[in-house]
Amino acid sequence: MNGLLLEYLPILVFLGIAVVIGIALLVIPMLLAPTKPDAEKLSAYECGFNAFSDARVKFDVRFYLVSILFIIFDLEVAFLFPWAITIRQTGAFAFWSMIVFLGVLTIGFIYEWKKGALEWE
Repeated sequence: MNGLLLEYLPILVFLGIAVVIGIALLVIPMLLAPTKPDAEKLSAYECGFNAFSDARVKFDVRFYLVSILFIIFDLEVAFLFPWAITIRQTGAFAFWSMIVFLGVLTIGFIYEWKKGALEWE
């Protein structure tokens, strides 16, 4: 049992070092950074000029829709890379499974295209 616990020692050392570095990176700037706030430093800064409207304006729903669609198709590409690299070792089942996966995504893409989800105006 002692040998088994000894195998976890590098992980505990790594976690200890990570905690020490994390705390140091939080505490040292608080002690060393100059804190002299004035009106200019505390003012809102947006692209080189003062803010002209409230920052809490509602975004258009299309922005969220496009971002969700991007995430979906970005994840598709993330699945394709490991599959393409290991296709020779995985065999025909993996090939046809990916074909079904791509087919479902293609049907979803055609559906959202027909519904106008990709139209911005």
